[in-house]
Amino acid sequence: MTLILIVSVVIIIAVMMQPSKTNDAMSSLTGGADDLFAKQKPRGFEAFMQKVTVVLGILFFVLALALVWYSSK
Repeated sequence: MTLILIVSVVIIIAVMMQPSKTNDAMSSLTGGADDLFAKQKPRGFEAFMQKVTVVLGILFFVLALALVWYSSK
């Protein structure tokens, strides 16, 4: 249970550290259609934070399944 709490807090921190992709409030209303062809692969810190977030999400999911399995025994 302690591990899942620690991973949860680290996931929150990792998501909050990711850089914003929207430049203005209008793009949230229009869905960012003007940036459709301006997509670029994330590089550097942004790519690292995306990978960390994915790994932490998978770890959270595995720990949650293990906790359910352990509590059912």
